Amino acid sequence: MEAFLDWLNGVIWSKALIALCLGAGLWFSIRTRFMQLRSVREMVRLLLSGKSSEAGVSSFQALAMSLSGRVGIGNIAGVATAIAFGGPGAVFWMWVMAFLGASTAYVESTLAQIYKERDDEGRYRGGPAYYIEKAMGQKWYAWLFAIATIMATGFFLPGVQANGIASGMANAWNIPVTVTATGVVLALGFIIFGGVKRIARFAELVVPFMALAYMLVAFVIMVLNAEQVPQMVSLIFRSAFGMEAGFGALLGLAVEWGVKRGIYSNEAGQGTGPHAAAAAEVSHPAKQGYVQAFSVYVDTLLVCSATAFMIISTGMYNVASPEAGMLVEALPGVEAGPGFAQAAVESVLPGYGAGFVALALLFFAFTTIVAYYYMAETNIAYINRKVHRPWMILVLRVAILLAVILGAVRSAGAAWTLGDIGVGLMAWLNIVAILVLQKPALLALRDYERQKAQGVDPVFDPEALGIRNAEFWRRPK
Repeated sequence: MEAFLDWLNGVIWSKALIALCLGAGLWFSIRTRFMQLRSVREMVRLLLSGKSSEAGVSSFQALAMSLSGRVGIGNIAGVATAIAFGGPGAVFWMWVMAFLGASTAYVESTLAQIYKERDDEGRYRGGPAYYIEKAMGQKWYAWLFAIATIMATGFFLPGVQANGIASGMANAWNIPVTVTATGVVLALGFIIFGGVKRIARFAELVVPFMALAYMLVAFVIMVLNAEQVPQMVSLIFRSAFGMEAGFGALLGLAVEWGVKRGIYSNEAGQGTGPHAAAAAEVSHPAKQGYVQAFSVYVDTLLVCSATAFMIISTGMYNVASPEAGMLVEALPGVEAGPGFAQAAVESVLPGYGAGFVALALLFFAFTTIVAYYYMAETNIAYINRKVHRPWMILVLRVAILLAVILGAVRSAGAAWTLGDIGVGLMAWLNIVAILVLQKPALLALRDYERQKAQGVDPVFDPEALGIRNAEFWRRPK
């Protein structure tokens, strides 16, 4: 079975998907006239504005929900894996993916807002399945994405997060994985049985705190290790282009692993972010598109970079050779993952490293599991519009709790393989869809910028823009 999964993962994550992700990001950057660069001030302004309602959450809550999905095990173990197999240069390609991916995040999140709707309980729902059906008119494709997302976020991806939590706890305090799994399952059950509002409140409180605390510790380590910082930055850039003698053979792998782990971490184009984006209460779809584009920067340029800087500046990492053996082996016998970050913090702050990273993993990964549940629930809500099977939500809740238990006790390699398969399937389906459906999101951007130039708070009118099937925005509210 493991051999088959490795083969399937290799097929899904072929160079074609790497090219598709980079190409789509570049194309959307050009089509939006690099909005991710010229609109940073507007992103921050919108982030702090807006209010929630009975039907939807605030822009900040939607950002927090989205970040809770983006900021997870990929920001610690994923970065370490990218360095281990792509060298320090992989970090640069993660940055490239974040810059280009911000425009992709804008397009997919704006589409989710345009084509959102209310569910049976009056809450906002939306995401790729919704905009694929309404804008593309291909229900079979929408169902395919919905099923793939339920499988990925409900079964495959939670196991990766749970495995990271269990690994961090075992490394720090020798806590048995079964004990960790039990604790996570109990906490997760309390939150997911409380509904989307409880999920939003939880994300709003926890996500900013955990990200700021993590970056603060990284900053302290950089200050204490300041003499290594210039050399570290130089090493990242030289390695990214194959100019570092020791890592010259890793140029292709640096790009591959940087893009692969960049997508896994910031999820731009994967189709996960739009689910939270659709839940926001805004007067114009582009508003949440801006906010979600900014979330990619927070995830990769801030949190992922914090991990990378800690690991590389302290030299606490291994790099595997493409042929055999190791190019760098500063941590003999340590598997690529949380152990790199734990050793990095420990080297500068003895006695605190393993515990701090374990707690960061706990918060990062747990909030991501909660976000995954919301995404899977949204896609079940999409399917339930036609088949009306309320018991499917209960099955999902039980299944994700089981996935957490299995993921915690499964080997890290098997967990990551399943996670990569889930991410890759969603990315293929979603990026192809948004390349076909990009026009409404681009019209919304131009409309928003036009109204802002007139000095008014933009309000969306799909009929004036020639956008069809955006029923929510035509209905009196």
